[in-house]
Order: sequence, then C-alpha cells, then structure tokens
Amino acid sequence: MTSTIPELFGSSVFNDKVMRAKLPKDIYKALKKTIENGTHLELDVANAVAVAMKEWAVEHGATHYTHWFQPMTGYTAEKHDSFISPIGDGQIIMDFSGKELIKGEPDASSFPSGGLRATFEARGYTAWDPTSPAFIKDHTLYIPTAFCSYSGEVLDKKTPLLRSMETLSREATHILHLLGHTDVTSVNTTVGPEQEYFIVERDLYKKRKDLVFCGRTLFGAPAPKGQEMEDHYFGALKPRIADFMHELDEELWKLGIPAKTKHNEVAPAQHELAPIFETSNVAVDHNQLTMELMRKVARKHGFVCLLHEKPFEGINGSGKHNNWSLITNTGVNLLDPGKTPGENTQFLIFLMAVIKAVDDYADLLRISVAGAGNDHRLGGNEAPPAIVSIFLGNELQAVMDSIENDTFFNGSQREQLETGAHVLPHFTKDTTDRNRTSPFAFTGNKFEFRMLGSSASVSTPNIVLNTAVAEVLRQFSSQLEHVPKEELSTAIHDLLKTTLLEHKRIIFNGNGYTDEWVAEAERRGLPNLVSTPDALEHFTDPKNIELFSKHGVFTKEEILSRNEILLENYSKTIHIEGKTLEEMLKKQVLPAISSYSEQLADGAMKKKSLVPGLLLDYDIQLISKLNELQTTITNKLSLLVQHIDEAEKQDTPLLQAKYYQRYVLSDMESIRSVVNEAESLIPDTYLPYPTYDQLLFSI
Repeated sequence: MTSTIPELFGSSVFNDKVMRAKLPKDIYKALKKTIENGTHLELDVANAVAVAMKEWAVEHGATHYTHWFQPMTGYTAEKHDSFISPIGDGQIIMDFSGKELIKGEPDASSFPSGGLRATFEARGYTAWDPTSPAFIKDHTLYIPTAFCSYSGEVLDKKTPLLRSMETLSREATHILHLLGHTDVTSVNTTVGPEQEYFIVERDLYKKRKDLVFCGRTLFGAPAPKGQEMEDHYFGALKPRIADFMHELDEELWKLGIPAKTKHNEVAPAQHELAPIFETSNVAVDHNQLTMELMRKVARKHGFVCLLHEKPFEGINGSGKHNNWSLITNTGVNLLDPGKTPGENTQFLIFLMAVIKAVDDYADLLRISVAGAGNDHRLGGNEAPPAIVSIFLGNELQAVMDSIENDTFFNGSQREQLETGAHVLPHFTKDTTDRNRTSPFAFTGNKFEFRMLGSSASVSTPNIVLNTAVAEVLRQFSSQLEHVPKEELSTAIHDLLKTTLLEHKRIIFNGNGYTDEWVAEAERRGLPNLVSTPDALEHFTDPKNIELFSKHGVFTKEEILSRNEILLENYSKTIHIEGKTLEEMLKKQVLPAISSYSEQLADGAMKKKSLVPGLLLDYDIQLISKLNELQTTITNKLSLLVQHIDEAEKQDTPLLQAKYYQRYVLSDMESIRSVVNEAESLIPDTYLPYPTYDQLLFSI
C-alpha cells in the first residue's frame, strides 16, 4: 500500500496527472478542451486516450473494462468485458479502441423505462462522460457513462444532470456578462453530499428478514435506551467502527473521493461521512461509489451498512445534506456574500434567483426527494418537514428587509464569542446559526438542501435545482439585457425588490418542526406534500413539463416515464414490505406468541397441581393478554393480505401508489404497534429474530 495519503489519493484514478504523463501534448489539450468547454471529442483523440487508458489500467492489474452507468433503479450498473483480443494461433493481445471507450451496447430491455420502450426492444447505448474520470476497482477499468435507448430516450440519471449543468452554466454566464464579467466563460455547480448510515452486526442482520428484504425493521419493541441521553452524537468511536472507517477512508481516497469528516451521529449505531465539494456530476458519481464501498467494507468487518432512511422506529433515521453552490471558471463563488452582502450586486442577483426558483418549483424539489423510505423521516423531529422553505439567517434577512423597505444596510458587526474562560482563544461568531429544521438553508457560501434520503441518488435534486435556477436567471436576463448601462443599477434594484415581494413567503427562519409552522405555511400558500404519491401527482403539472422541456433537460415523454417509474417503485416497495411482514408474522411472530403462551399455561398448571389453591393471577392475565394480541394480529394480518391483493388490481400507477399508501401502509403501521406490545412481553429466547437492543447496542 502507498505510504502517504497524498500518494494514496487518486492512485486508482485516470486523473489529470496521469493523463498529462500518458497522453501526447496535443491529445491531452484536446481532451482537456472537451472536459472544460464541452467541445466534441474526435475519434482520433478517443483512440489515443483509449490506448493510454488501457496501458495504465493493465499496469495497475486491470483485466477488464466496464461502462459504468446509473439507470433508473437507484443503483449503478456495469457489464464487464476483458481487454483480450485474439490474433490467431491461440494467441491474444490486450486491446482497447476509441470506439469501445466512447460507446457501449448493454441490453436495455430489463431496466426501468416507464413505457418509453417495449421489452423486446433490447438495444441500448452507453456514452463516455469524459468530465468524470475513469478509475480502477476490483481489477476492472470503470468508465463513467450516460445511458440511453436505441431510439435516443434517456434511461439514466447522468444525462439529464449533465444537461441541467449545461443550461445553468449558459444562463449564469449570460447574466454575468450583463454585469460586466465578460471574462467568465462557464459556471459550474458544485455539490458536497453528506452521507448518514447505520452499522449493525452482520450475523444479527441475517436473522431479520425485514432488514434483508426491505432495509428497515417492520416492527420492534424499543430498547430501554435509545438516543435520549444524547451520548452517541460525536462520541468516541468504538474500535471496530474506527477500523471500518479507516479502511473506508483509504478505499475512497484511492478512487479520488475527498472523504473529509467522519463521526457518530445522533442515533445509536448511526454515523456520518462528509466529503469536500466537487463538480456536480463527479460528486454524484462519487456518492454512488461511497454508498457501494460502505456496504463492501462493512461486510469485511463483519458488519452490514444500512442506508435506508428509517431502519429503526423511535430513533432518528438517515438522510443526506446536499451542499450546493455556483463557481465560475475564474474561481469565484457566486453565493459568497463577501464582507458587505448588501452592496454585492452579483451575490444578490444569484441569491434572489435561488429564492424565486425554490418558491416557483417547491413542488419539484419535494418530488426530487420523494420515496417510500424518505416518507418515514420527513416531518419528524429529525429531518426537515415536507414543506419546502428557505432559511437565510439574521444578516441576510436584514439585507432582504433593507431591499424591501428601501433602507440602507450598513452591514453587521461580527460578534466576538464570549466563553467566560480567558484561556480560550477569541474568535468571531458566524453571522447565522445553523437551522437544522430548515429544508433549504443558506450556510455561509452555499445552500444546504437537507430533505434528501440517505439511500437516494443526489442526481435528481440537483437536476431540479440547476434547471429551476437556470430558468429564473433566464427571466432576469430578459429583463436586464436591453437596459441602458447608466440605468442598470436602478433596474437591478427594482428587479430584486419586485422578486423579493413576490417570493418572500418561501423565507422562514423559525422552527420548522412546530404545528404553528404547518398552519403558517398553509396560510402562505406553500405546498405540503406529505407523502410520495401526493408529491408525484404534481410531477406532470404543465409548468413542470414546460420548465424541463424548455431547457432541454427532459422531454415530456421522459417526464411521464420517470413519473411512472417512481410511482411503480413506491408501490413495489410497499408491496415487498407488506409480503415480508406477512411472512414474518406467520412464521415467526405468531408461533413465538403461541409457544410462550403454551409454556406459561403448562407452568401454571404445574404450579396449581403442586400447590392447590395457589393464586395465578399474573400468569392468567399474561396468557389472556398474549391471546388477545395474537387474535388482533391475526385479524389485522387478514386485512393486510386483502388490501395487498386489492392494491394490485388498481388501474393506474398513481391509483395503485395511493392505495398502497392509504391502506397497506396504514395496515402495516397498525400491526407494528400490536407486535411491539407482544414482543415486549415475550422473553428473547422465544423470539427467532434479534431485538432492537441487540441490533443497536451489540457492537
């Protein structure tokens, strides 16, 4: 293993350093031009890159290559081909052409398409994304690619992300030119997705069918201790967890993933990893790899990594924080307020564009994080509510007030932090506290979108955010581009004030967990799309179709197909959970209740025979209670089975999803409470599965 972290970092990546060393100068320049400016890549350049990439990969032990892509399954996909090429007489050479680099042909028939293609239409194409570097993993050269059908329909999450990045770059560059920044030729969006997860013992995990099939427990009596002592958050790492995290860091660093921060999270057995910011499409690729490596490294240490949003009831679930910002090719962060945000016109235009975009397309942002798992945590006192709002903090709120009231903003003086202990160093407080209840919070020089679920791809939220902000910037440009230079300052002020007055309803700096906020949000007219079916019902609204089609991010057909895929995925998820619960009740829970009840009855009879007239009130009451719970579970199970059958008969994906949400999910929650009560009365020795206290506190 490489001895130092700088040497280790990116050692398995075909990065800029490797390209500069391996490629002829003219080929390197041509490839860099494609990467930085999005210019077309000629075949002769691709051929030269392919040869160098293959030689480097073989030197590092690779025998195969794969076009690595992100279909609509929520996971990544790969088909491996070896580098070998026969040359006759039973001999082979290691070969890899430019054509093989830039295009692959996986079977597209079995991936979700939402009706875009018939199953018998099998051909699909993968196309190399040169802006995301290739890497080596498990003796294979991985080539990040986009994925489309034979007739050109987009079947992946990478292509629309790249489209959204291009449209945002174009619109942001245009408005910067209007402001006089003509040296800017492109604008990149950057993302830093924080990743939460649970770690449990693998041997215990294998005994829970709900964890194996669903990723979450479908029932479980709470352990005597949960997270109420708040001692796990940022607590000392247990040795086995520290070893796991250390190896995970090394594996991530090899692939050039800038893993920065690791710590214990709030819930027992819960942890978090945070990377440094990267260009959006690279960050999306790296987050997919991070989740994959978390699972892989966990298995090596005898663990299982749980990425479900709510694996355990009664304690915090897991999410992602999507830290998003805008950076020009000249290195300027467009969301950096500077020392005087009230006078930073450039910053205020982009800030106001984000405010308007979030208000105009709050439904799309909610849709972008929709999923059966995430529904369990949004709105709980652990995650933002399903109502989208923006937190700005005190200083920016004061700036907004000055714009609205045409008053002078004289800046805010940074306070010194007073600790009362003279030995501690002095430092200035930030101008805003972090509002953990806000779904969309400004945090210094970026926005933190906190509604994402832990298992989800970060692609879709960034597609929505990029496209919505691009649309608002386009609107701003159309209002400013014909204004005479001497009147531009006044026109910008008027634009900012009008926009603020129309969209300030989306700004909320208070506690998003309260019932008062829910009522206030309704008064303001903000959407509260509590469940995934509620949210997805609005994906195909005319304004949303117009947004994506206008900017070439999705066609109307691609939106309809994605909506169908998401609805079907929701229904399938609840269906699997319902069938798993049915099996666990029939094969584990009900037999455990019967077995313990019989043992109690036998014991009671023996006691009575040994001591005639002995009072057996406790035994009788416990047996009676268990019988009552068993009957209730049996009746509720019968209703669950009936509702699952009825759900499968619904006519459309939306009706089916709504039926699963209204009836099947409700049945499951009702059963959970009864099973939890029964479990709390039964000794662990009678339960054929590990309990919460074992799962959460065994490491």
